[in-house]
Amino acid sequence: QIHLAESGGGLVQPGGSLRLSCVASRFTLDYHAIGWFRQAPGKEREMVSCSSVRDGSPYYADSVKGRFTISRDNVQSTVYLQMNSLEPEDTAVYYCAIPVLNPEQCDTSTDKPAQYRYDYWGQGTQVTVSS
Repeated sequence: QIHLAESGGGLVQPGGSLRLSCVASRFTLDYHAIGWFRQAPGKEREMVSCSSVRDGSPYYADSVKGRFTISRDNVQSTVYLQMNSLEPEDTAVYYCAIPVLNPEQCDTSTDKPAQYRYDYWGQGTQVTVSS
């Protein structure tokens, strides 16, 4: 059974940085795209970033472009999300997941909620940006 586990969240002041980790187990990360999502209280789950298997240009939501960077270490079976210049609006539970339609390619469509387009969600890690 594919398993993803997020970690690295915490409390940080505005302008600070965090690095989230998504550790994959029981499958080969090399052949899977990984998406990072977040969900704030009362809001829908939204895609923040995504790394496809053969895509040299990862996806970033407009709200995080220039501040967040996604990277993967296939040897360590880990996908990272480096978050810089954090803002209070970044406060949310962050999740990683695998696309359902094509596990190798990020699904950036918006016709269905993220929970229907991605699977194998981890338990999430809380990020709180506050002074």
